[in-house]
Amino acid sequence: MGDVIQLRANDSLRSVVAGLGDPFRDKMATAAYGIQYIDDYQIAAVYKSNWLGRKIIDIPAMDAVRKGRDWQAEQDQIELIEAEEKRLGYWQKLLEVKIKARLWGGAALFIGTGEQDLTQPLNVDGMKKGGIKYLTVLGRRDISAGPIEQNVLSEFYGKPAYYEVTGNAAMVRIHPSRMAVFIGAPHGDNLLNFGINQGWGDSIIETVYSAMKNADATAANIASLVFEANVDVFRIPDFMSNLSDPAYSQRLLDRFMLAATAKGINRALLLDKEEEYERKQVSFATLPEVMQSFLQMAAGAADIPVTRLLGQSPAGMSATGESDMNNYYDRIASIQNLEMSPSLYRLDECLIRSSLGSRPPEIFYSWAPLKQMTEKELAEIGKMHAETAQILNTSGLFTAEELRTVVGNQLVEDGFYPGLDQAMDETGEDWEADLGEDEPEVIDPNAEPVAKVKDAAPRTLYVRRDVINRADIVRWAKEQGFTDIVPDFHVTIAYSRQPVDWFAMGESWSTKIEIAAGGPRQLDGLGPDGKYKALLITARELVWRHREFIELGASWDWPDYQPHISIQVGGDVDLSKIEPYQGKIVLGPEIFEELSED
Repeated sequence: MGDVIQLRANDSLRSVVAGLGDPFRDKMATAAYGIQYIDDYQIAAVYKSNWLGRKIIDIPAMDAVRKGRDWQAEQDQIELIEAEEKRLGYWQKLLEVKIKARLWGGAALFIGTGEQDLTQPLNVDGMKKGGIKYLTVLGRRDISAGPIEQNVLSEFYGKPAYYEVTGNAAMVRIHPSRMAVFIGAPHGDNLLNFGINQGWGDSIIETVYSAMKNADATAANIASLVFEANVDVFRIPDFMSNLSDPAYSQRLLDRFMLAATAKGINRALLLDKEEEYERKQVSFATLPEVMQSFLQMAAGAADIPVTRLLGQSPAGMSATGESDMNNYYDRIASIQNLEMSPSLYRLDECLIRSSLGSRPPEIFYSWAPLKQMTEKELAEIGKMHAETAQILNTSGLFTAEELRTVVGNQLVEDGFYPGLDQAMDETGEDWEADLGEDEPEVIDPNAEPVAKVKDAAPRTLYVRRDVINRADIVRWAKEQGFTDIVPDFHVTIAYSRQPVDWFAMGESWSTKIEIAAGGPRQLDGLGPDGKYKALLITARELVWRHREFIELGASWDWPDYQPHISIQVGGDVDLSKIEPYQGKIVLGPEIFEELSED
């Protein structure tokens, strides 16, 4: 019977030819991850003396609290809650405890109520007005965590059963319900942390230590290269054979010290005829990319965008950094909702009661978003909401009273008109919709019939906006070599062969549009055989207005809409060699005309 060969299959990649998986040839075959502990002294040194480590700790903590919260309550209730936060130094201490938690692996806010027996659970429901006396920040080095709670039925299962603080030569034991506890980098299992930082997490520094150290080492080596940018090389006849003479070594040192001195004073180098001199220079061409790569790895390890970590504007072609910042804002929102809100739950419940003396169930809060819209974007959203409400009102699907309540709530929640809800409450239930109608008209059956006024006759429609600052674009066009420049610069918004009611098209949100300098700009040939040499631009107002024309019945002969300004008709111009106009563009009001093929 032949020998039976048994093969065991696993998911590792092996290759006899390449040596993959061979412990004697593959250098990665025996590689393994190990746990690296950093002592408190090293953590303190990093935070005190290293700018990168300090920013990694501080930036997410600062961003998580700097915009605060938006309370949903009556105005007088909000004022009382915010006054209580100010009295307790709530936000300053929340920032401090978050920084200490990230730095040391854990920290806590002690809710001081003036009670003497702190071993008993905190009675949140019994909290009276002014019940919170003070808040105290306690870092991991200030407080000791007790044994881990093993009772599955306990609210604090898997967490310390109590905390101990030493003060005035006495040990004070504190029930966990009296602490708002924050963790740095949590352990995978609180019961499996090898006795290190029992009841706490790890410092954020530990997870980024290697990437941060590599970035610092790279920067230090690049700095050292600056001193070695130029190296002088001398070739001396019979150099090695003469070194055996001690007197020769001294004469050699004196010789080149004199040569260096002469070179520094007279800008000339004195050498013997048979000696040779050469200067070697170190190239720094690729060093910025190398440094940037290590900084990007450090930023990735810290989960902070490079633009935010380094405080620099985005660089590179089409680089905006907007996507990175949006992802970062989402991460901060996750920290607020999944880490901070649960830790602050008891404290916030006590805060409401300490502010108001009771706990109205309708009061709640949401974290203020880090990304704030501009006034222009808010105005555009408000315009869309108002137009939607107008359409719903004219449709007859809802009563004016129903729309008033819904639209009012929307405007209040979006923050467009502060105090609108109070004004609506003062109006009361006696409010009646003012639809602009007079008393009902009494129709005389014997009167002659009156012909109804007809709407304006539908006509073809051409809508444009003229460029006000034409001189700026003409100056650029001449510098770029354009010759037959069109006499009128404009942007076409509508080109409808389909007759439409002009008055049904409405009017634009603004009579003048200013397109800021920069942004996407491109030169292209449009029309038959690229006849029109045009500057392609972007402006949301133009695109939205064009869509509005289409939705109201206007036609458009092309598959899509691209705002542009025709610069030249005809001519032989190589657009690939022309730099697009990057200055400001100012457009005047909309001009309605009947369509002309010319």
